[in-house]
Amino acid sequence: MNNQWFSKVAVWLVIALVLFTVFKQFDRGATTGNQIAYSDFLEEVRSKRIRAVTLQESPGGGTEILAITNDDRRLRSTATYLDRGLVGDLIANNVKFDVKPREEPSILMSILVSWGPMLLLIGVWIYFMRQMQGGGKGGAFSFGKSKARMLDESNNTTTFQDVAGCDEAKEEVKELVDFLKDPQKFQKLGGRIPRGVLLVGPPGTGKTLLAKAIAGEAKVPFFSISGSDFVEMFVGVGAARVRDMFEQAKKSAPCIIFIDEIDAVGRHRGAGLGGGNDEREQTLNQMLVEMDGFETNLGVIVMAATNRPDILDPALLRPGRFDRQVYVTLPDVRGREQILNVHMRKVPVGQDIRADILARGTPGFSGADLANLVNEAALFAARRNARVVEMVDFEKAKDKIMMGPERKSMVMPEEERRNTAYHEAGHALVARLMPKTDPVHKVTVIPRGRALGVTMQLPEGDRYSMDKERMLSTISVLFGGRIAEEVFMNQMTTGASNDFERATQLARDMVMRYGMTDELGPMVYAENEGEVFLGRSVTKTTNMSEETMRKVDSVIRRIIDEQYGIARKLIEDNSDKMHAMAKALLEWETIDADQIDDIMKGLPPRAPHVPNSNDSNSSDGSTPPAAGPKPADDEGAAATTPVA
Repeated sequence: MNNQWFSKVAVWLVIALVLFTVFKQFDRGATTGNQIAYSDFLEEVRSKRIRAVTLQESPGGGTEILAITNDDRRLRSTATYLDRGLVGDLIANNVKFDVKPREEPSILMSILVSWGPMLLLIGVWIYFMRQMQGGGKGGAFSFGKSKARMLDESNNTTTFQDVAGCDEAKEEVKELVDFLKDPQKFQKLGGRIPRGVLLVGPPGTGKTLLAKAIAGEAKVPFFSISGSDFVEMFVGVGAARVRDMFEQAKKSAPCIIFIDEIDAVGRHRGAGLGGGNDEREQTLNQMLVEMDGFETNLGVIVMAATNRPDILDPALLRPGRFDRQVYVTLPDVRGREQILNVHMRKVPVGQDIRADILARGTPGFSGADLANLVNEAALFAARRNARVVEMVDFEKAKDKIMMGPERKSMVMPEEERRNTAYHEAGHALVARLMPKTDPVHKVTVIPRGRALGVTMQLPEGDRYSMDKERMLSTISVLFGGRIAEEVFMNQMTTGASNDFERATQLARDMVMRYGMTDELGPMVYAENEGEVFLGRSVTKTTNMSEETMRKVDSVIRRIIDEQYGIARKLIEDNSDKMHAMAKALLEWETIDADQIDDIMKGLPPRAPHVPNSNDSNSSDGSTPPAAGPKPADDEGAAATTPVA
């Protein structure tokens, strides 16, 4: 019985009890009359005012008397068992009387009276135990029952057509589909299909969707469970749930068991620290045993997903358990285009929508990010009462996701607003003049998220690594904001704190992790940063002497000082362009790549482009809408973080 059924039964039992009590009260009330003393009753009999009498023995030993008078009034009284002359008095006064035997209480009523409180107490206790149990199926004591949710072929309509952007991963798992459809094809050659497949990749890349698509393609049952569902407040429950889950799967074979976020139970053993360690280790041990106990021809495939494969226990990854690892990486520009096409099938889009341009302008986006982009664009279109989603909606949605939501209502002093304009202009100018920097896509002084202004750069193509010159240029770009504040506003503000943190960390990584300096050479000086509770070393190890540490600090300082000087010279030599860019930002609040090009050429910047007449702009008309599709050389596909 589930909680809902139990609650309904309890409610109906209470209603029945109340109705029974009410009816008994009515029944008793119907048989009652005016209560009088026994002596008064005898006086009424002797006065010949009683027409009929009913005598009934009471449980206490007396006699209940119900009398009807000549004027049809009902009287009640009680006679003692000591009075033996009552019947003679009735006969002598010509009173008709009837004698009824004593009413025995019903067996049901006696059971209800004696056992009712105990049964009610037990029922309440079971109810509260079920409420404390927290979800899942089964009875009141179903702690060890599996919480896996099964999808059969009628409920699972997901196929490979719904999965895009991970073609290599789909190719790797297609043999699983072939095996589930025709196991004999592999078994007759002595081949053994992998028992476990581990899907590895960043969050939002479609690992869960891919596993569901495999079951949908093969038309087999799909058991889905989260790694956290194994862990319970009682020790040993997780192991029992693992056993029950595999027992259910064996009955439905061939099938797929999918364990999402397996790092919840699959972390390194042996540390002995951290809460819930014993319970988690028991669960992991049971999972290892169950996966070893599979028969080769059973047809149960275990799939798991995680974005932290580095913390999984080595015993889990050995051949025979999870012996196949499929990497579901972030999609490239072609993959992003395919994912956008999949999601745009669900919304009405305009004729001007170019999925390839959107794919180039959304660098580093995962599948979940792109789904969110399409949804945000649909919301923007709904706000302006449009019938279809147009390119301008996607541009607004992209800006909102990459730079944060606009805070137009924020009141800023004019001095702080001018300071922000010069700060962002400093970033943009250095980014345009330094070699190997990403093109500046948009600069705004409208507060977005936690930043007072944002300079957004979009690269020209997919990038998977950084070279030394590009990293040095990035450091110069980050310093451009503070330098502009010093040169043109004669002040230093806290707005550059994040820029400094990122620049310092970048320089430190160049020296200590990537070996990009001549002074220290190609050697790694980074510390061991493994977490203690994952079974790593308990103490932090430092592989550097004090002399080396001082040398590292001096090299980092040299890199920062050099790039700071380069950025300062660029800003001081181009002060006219800085003034023009700050003026344009103060006037229009947002400028795009075309206007920046005009400023860099020494021309007056063109007016903001209004893409659509029916576009709902801001109430004051001061903020230009997001720019339309940019040329191919202005939009790339692997993003740098916007510079605040």
